[in-house]
Amino acid sequence: MSDMGSTDAVRQRGEPGAGAGSNASLADGQPIVAFDFDGTLTIRDSFTEFLRWRAGPAGWALGLVKMAPAVAHYARDRDRGRIKAASVREFLGGVDRKTLEAEAERFADAVWDRFMRPDALECWKAWGDKGAHRVIVTASPVTTVAPFAKRLGADALLGTPLFFDADDRVSGAFAGPNCRGPEKVRRLQAAYGPDVRLAAAYGDTSGDTEMLQIAAEKGFRVFKGRP
Repeated sequence: MSDMGSTDAVRQRGEPGAGAGSNASLADGQPIVAFDFDGTLTIRDSFTEFLRWRAGPAGWALGLVKMAPAVAHYARDRDRGRIKAASVREFLGGVDRKTLEAEAERFADAVWDRFMRPDALECWKAWGDKGAHRVIVTASPVTTVAPFAKRLGADALLGTPLFFDADDRVSGAFAGPNCRGPEKVRRLQAAYGPDVRLAAAYGDTSGDTEMLQIAAEKGFRVFKGRP
């Protein structure tokens, strides 16, 4: 997927669209509206579902067994970034970028009709009709969310960047911080300036709290619809 709106190309072995750069696509006075992705626009966590879909039932079960030490560690420290990195190493380690992008496209096509919240999509469209600049701000990897963002017509996508090695394969690490909590605001500030304020923001977990705080309209768990 090509870079969208305010996203930059994190080509330093990272993901395109993973970070924030020029906001040239933002018109003067244009309202910015930020949407969390997982659980807000979707009915469940997209990255977990992607990994499960890609691995298949047997591969998923085996992978979970092998991740037992990481899960035990997470039970102690509750470090979401660490457990997410462990899942990337287990289920995506060594996959080349083009293959992963193609699989992400197929996944989005396969699950869209049973995955996206209809009331969230209505809100998304309504803001688009008002001429808002719509940005998805997610803790999920950019590569796996990018096909959804493209289909939605998002102006920008900010997410957690996967790290690709010199052979352009997933290394099992991230190229930047987990895009959650205060990091969501930092990413928005990097994209739109340190004084960025949102016309509205929508989220569903404590990881969206800081983003909601800089929005005039705070939509916390307002979408309940299911396909």
